[in-house]
Amino acid sequence: MKEAAKQSSIPVYAMIRPRQGDFLFNQEELDIMLNDVEAAKLAGLDGIVIGILKANGDIDTESCRKLIDRADGMGVTFHRAFDLCREPKTALEDVINLGCERILTSGLEQSAELGVNTLNELNQQANGRVSLMAGAGVNANNAQMLIQTANLHEIHLSGKGVRDSLMTFTANKAQMGADDVDDSKVPVTQFDSIAKVREVLDQLS
Repeated sequence: MKEAAKQSSIPVYAMIRPRQGDFLFNQEELDIMLNDVEAAKLAGLDGIVIGILKANGDIDTESCRKLIDRADGMGVTFHRAFDLCREPKTALEDVINLGCERILTSGLEQSAELGVNTLNELNQQANGRVSLMAGAGVNANNAQMLIQTANLHEIHLSGKGVRDSLMTFTANKAQMGADDVDDSKVPVTQFDSIAKVREVLDQLS
């Protein structure tokens, strides 16, 4: 995180999520998240990305507030835990009341493209009180449609790909992950994917 804060020319936010799976966290997990927020702040990052739900699918505003208070002035984005909420219109108001600056969401669908109509409805409800950032399956082919259809100002994508390992020796017995994980492939952000989306955005501005 320190290196990201030092090298980046744009704001850097830390994802505060202690594990995979759902977004219902116990006290021990919340304590870990609070410590992670503190670490992000000490590292010099600009903000955090959070999301906690109650068992019934509502936003856990009490737990989220603890993270926001610990962030103490850092920017706060609510992540795609929003897409698993029970009632999005109510959840939107909860996130706004928490003071989050944006919500990363696919419009409660598998992809932002499928959820574009819901994104538009939520954006109209928000009415400038919070930014809706479309995420999940965003690429150069749909970025313009998402922005124009839902009247968005922000989009999110990983642009992820893989590169071959630079190892000259390959172990043929041990495996570090699940069967569908290839240890000879290294996940990377693909520059070309990001650049193509940036080109689309530049044409819109």
